[in-house]
Amino acid sequence: MKLKTVVRNFNSFYLCASIPNKIKEMKIEAILATKVQEAVQKHYEVTPENIEFQPTRKDFEGDITLVVFPMLKQVKTNPAQLAENIGNYLANEVEEVAGFNVVKGFLNIVINDQFYANFFNDVRAREDYGILLPQSDASGIMVEYSSPNTNKPLHLGHIRNNLLGFSVSEILKAAGNEVYKVQVINDRGIHICKSMVAWKKFGNGETPESTGLKGDKLVGNYYVKFDQEYKKEIAQLQEEGKSEDEAKAEAPIFVEAKNMLLKWEANDPEIVKLWEMMNSWVYAGFDKTYQALGVDFDKNYYESKTYLLGKDEVLKGLEEGVFYQKPDGSVWIDLSDEGLDEKIVLRSDGTAVYMTQDIGTAIQRFADFNINQMVYTVGNEQDYHFKVLFLILKKLGYDWAESLYHLSYGMVDLPSGKMKSREGTVVDADDLIAEMTETARTISEELGKLDDYNEAEKEELYRMIGLGALKYYILKVDPKKRILFNPEESVDFQGNTGPFIQYTYARIQSILRKADFDYSGDLSKDFQFHEKEKELLKQLQLYPETIALAAENHSPALLANYVYELVKTFNSFYQNVPILGTEVEEDKIFRVQLSNLVAYVIRSGFRLLGIDVPERM
Repeated sequence: MKLKTVVRNFNSFYLCASIPNKIKEMKIEAILATKVQEAVQKHYEVTPENIEFQPTRKDFEGDITLVVFPMLKQVKTNPAQLAENIGNYLANEVEEVAGFNVVKGFLNIVINDQFYANFFNDVRAREDYGILLPQSDASGIMVEYSSPNTNKPLHLGHIRNNLLGFSVSEILKAAGNEVYKVQVINDRGIHICKSMVAWKKFGNGETPESTGLKGDKLVGNYYVKFDQEYKKEIAQLQEEGKSEDEAKAEAPIFVEAKNMLLKWEANDPEIVKLWEMMNSWVYAGFDKTYQALGVDFDKNYYESKTYLLGKDEVLKGLEEGVFYQKPDGSVWIDLSDEGLDEKIVLRSDGTAVYMTQDIGTAIQRFADFNINQMVYTVGNEQDYHFKVLFLILKKLGYDWAESLYHLSYGMVDLPSGKMKSREGTVVDADDLIAEMTETARTISEELGKLDDYNEAEKEELYRMIGLGALKYYILKVDPKKRILFNPEESVDFQGNTGPFIQYTYARIQSILRKADFDYSGDLSKDFQFHEKEKELLKQLQLYPETIALAAENHSPALLANYVYELVKTFNSFYQNVPILGTEVEEDKIFRVQLSNLVAYVIRSGFRLLGIDVPERM
């Protein structure tokens, strides 16, 4: 039976069996687990199935604790005696074990300083610590994110989507995968035609150039304008005696939008030209926002080119009995046996629905790229849609359907309530980025530590702090949880925030600039560590494992909160241990090296979150 080693850290349970071998070899738990297994086999002639470790509590001596209680299901003995027997075996058989103590069935293991010295010497000068390069034969993972509509600018909800998708992509890369970043741009449909109709009726030919507005904002204004006029016409028709449903269906501006969509689908040259022009405005606007956010894509898919994909697949599935046809000609799938319901995949007139398009697009992507996994970064209101999609693809016989993953995330709320695009009550992404920069400016100027910066340096720092605050505030939260976003709270130089971590990084850079001596060279193997130094080394050891776990769980929050814990540990070290002020030369060299390694991990971890760090602050 395969051994499962569980490591309890950051209030979560992780299976070491899922961590790449290169990382496991560096973990003391991997060394100990084999010997624990041997100890139990020797004393009780039983092979334990589960071995659980956790960090030793600070009020007890030790570095790592073995929890023996899970083994009592197989080993019928007193937990304290079991722990004592294992402890004695480890002390005799594992050179890294310096001692142990037993507390109520918990085996607290003391690891010798030589182990930490060896670890430090191995990683202190590495430029890739924690990062795995893709294997030459590795197939890829595709991550879809953003996927906006071309009738409005990106807003706060899109920001969470983009930050999650981009960071998950970078974390998956760091865990040794080939990754392809894509988006589907929703550039067709009645909602797009609403903006087009409103611009045609009320725009007087204005353009982004003539108004000075970004193209996506200009088009978004006409989407709001359409809604305003639509509501007026509905109210007027209701005054004339129409029911609400009749008024909504018969409002002239809505009828005009429907007719425009029909003309677009019929390739009407005038409508297609208008559509191309307004979409080009939006794409230019999106590109500026993506650049400001620091996200990118390897390929764009367009709904106008993919909405017909899947029809042939559905007809093929109909012949094979995967789908069935109703008397009106529409095609459906019955998923009631799987706990779902019936789902339409082709309308009675033969036109495709979103599900049809998504079926075809998934198949096309696996044909376009050498991938074996696909991650969809989409809000949790689409949970049901993706359950159905994945199940349909599985029933159609695609083996890779098992590896499809919906990165479902919670909505972002504001103190004022939920955002509504067509009513114009959204937090525009560009405006939020500008607001975060301005908030960073105000707080930084109040702190008064930038007197030696020129104006260009100040502006770059304000941008870096503001964006870092925004990104970290969103990414530190588990994707599945809803967020109440508070801009002022995010730009705080204390607590679990991006600026606090950035400030610590800048502090370390200041230390390194002042270290005007040669601090290269290996640490002696008999070096005696200060308690605070060892705490930092323990945190640093967790970095490769954290990347692997963040990749496995598609959760940047695991990495974000790891970096915060590392920074807290460093600040405790900084406040309690002299670095440049110590008179012992070996201590000084090591502490500068240690600080440098902490800075590397902060910078590396933040890079995977898409966050920059300043050299000065």
